[in-house]
Amino acid sequence: MEIRIRRAVKEDCARLLELINELAVYEKAPDEVTVTLEHFIESGFGAQPVWWAFVAEADGQVEGFALYYIRYSTWKGQRMYLEDLIVTEKMRGNGLGKMLFDQLITEAKAQQFNGIVWQVLEWNAPAINFYKKYKAQFDPEWINCSITV
Repeated sequence: MEIRIRRAVKEDCARLLELINELAVYEKAPDEVTVTLEHFIESGFGAQPVWWAFVAEADGQVEGFALYYIRYSTWKGQRMYLEDLIVTEKMRGNGLGKMLFDQLITEAKAQQFNGIVWQVLEWNAPAINFYKKYKAQFDPEWINCSITV
């Protein structure tokens, strides 16, 4: 099996949305994905992109991706925010997640970000164990908040 990590291109967006829907099912929220393909494409490849991504291809098929954007911390400065790290169920355990995460670390260093931040569901033991291998710090102090407008 040939595995390749590369930057996402516009033509990947339909496949990325498929994987996002797969993740939503895994996270027990299949009805929560409401973004349209058009909005997703415009947000990543329009005049003012707000997200960037790397994809993991196995034998030419996109089987995973890591999507991030720039977060600004008044305490720390620019940081990479990892929105999603997804590997298809059938390809988990083949190292794609590690390759994608390592690529994010390389990118964060190249962009001179001072860190990477993300969220993980408290019940997602496989993801938590994956991040522990990187000596990630888990912060039980902060509560996530959001509103829909």
